[in-house]
Amino acid sequence: MIYIVTGDSISNAYPIFAQQGYENPREATGPIVCANYHLANKPEDIKVLQAVLLDTLFEAVVRIPYDMQLKQILANGKKGALNVGVVLIFPEGFELAQHDRIAPETKEKIVYLPFQNYHPTKKNILVIGLVPVVDIIPLGPEHLVLEGESIKLDQPLTINPNVVGFG
Repeated sequence: MIYIVTGDSISNAYPIFAQQGYENPREATGPIVCANYHLANKPEDIKVLQAVLLDTLFEAVVRIPYDMQLKQILANGKKGALNVGVVLIFPEGFELAQHDRIAPETKEKIVYLPFQNYHPTKKNILVIGLVPVVDIIPLGPEHLVLEGESIKLDQPLTINPNVVGFG
């Protein structure tokens, strides 16, 4: 059993339509096919368990870093956010968890994340989208001084002197 979790959404991207043209989403040479090649060669960060027991729920987290300033031409002729979707291929025997088996707090995380089987006979292959697109900016140091404030010799500027190399 599988459930998918992502972070808070800032904007949404569009699902992939590979299932419309390919019986199997994996090409003979290994890559996963996609109808839209915007992210064709982008690295991805996939976090799943290395091993699971039978009938176990687990989370799969997929991150695809890309420049969020990139735009595409939309159906109305205007520029808009890139279409982003995910095809996940799990080993035979894996399938989506039934909705009633998913914990309420997890349901809240995935409520706006539509996903479906790639094909009715391929329950281990999932097509996911609208994929929430999130621009994560890491937290910086917590400052102890305010902008424009006078400081003294050897006064720490941040709580953690190892962050950003000063303190």
